[in-house]
Amino acid sequence: MRNGPLAVVAASVLWGTAGTAGLLVSADSVALAAARLVIGGAALALVAGAGIRKAIRPSLLLAAVAVAAYQLCFFAAVGRTGVAIGTVVAIGSGPVFTGLLSWVLHGRRPSGRWVMATSAAVCGCAALIVGGGIEAGGQTVSGVLFALLGGLLYAFYAVMAARAIGRGAESNAVMGVMFGGAALIMLPVLLVQGVAWPGEPRGLLAVVYLGLGTTALSYFLYGRGLRTTPVATAATLALAEPAVAALLGLVVLGERLAPISIAGLALLALSLVAVAVPEKATARDREVVPERELESQP
Repeated sequence: MRNGPLAVVAASVLWGTAGTAGLLVSADSVALAAARLVIGGAALALVAGAGIRKAIRPSLLLAAVAVAAYQLCFFAAVGRTGVAIGTVVAIGSGPVFTGLLSWVLHGRRPSGRWVMATSAAVCGCAALIVGGGIEAGGQTVSGVLFALLGGLLYAFYAVMAARAIGRGAESNAVMGVMFGGAALIMLPVLLVQGVAWPGEPRGLLAVVYLGLGTTALSYFLYGRGLRTTPVATAATLALAEPAVAALLGLVVLGERLAPISIAGLALLALSLVAVAVPEKATARDREVVPERELESQP
């Protein structure tokens, strides 16, 4: 458990740099997301190597579809509601859905501390982003629904990955199946959107970083983190992403944070620390462990 949360937070830090890197590219957001996923997914599949064949399961193939669908839902959401609302709903609902799915599928009921810390983290995330002002589009209701669907899709593929890793699959292979499959799904989208813009040196550098850094390396670390970190905890720790994005905006882009955003940043940081500190195993947890071990047997 010691290094698992650190790996998840490191992945979240990389995710948080994606927005700043994306500003270097003058491309449609959907095309940018497709290019990022194609490059990152291909890299993760290569890292997995021959082990990817052993990890292929129907649940992970379905998770690959969820990875690709999440990208489309997220951009459909922000296009209808504006960036602030779409981001708050999609990112904020992810940990909640993850905790619920983990409870339903694994029988692991979230602890009281997780519930309190996650609630505080979601509030901090909302305050951090809303502090910059909300500009909603004309299709707010449908946009919020797309964002909620995106949060559910993220939770689904995170739980499926954690489940496969918990049953003995290599984390590299699991990520290779999910993101390699998603890359194949998004490749036609990239071709339809056009691929001329990465020809510019700055654009090419940004896209390569988005693919290799904020996708391949980040999910490599995320998979490593899931080996020892409960998926509900990992989903909450991933809320470090908007905090990093806000700090980069402040330092690199010269943006200013409103007082409510600063308060949200502090609340988010405290919540993530509370989630990252391991909890003592309860008697119920010790009773459940043997059952999980039996489930993991082939």
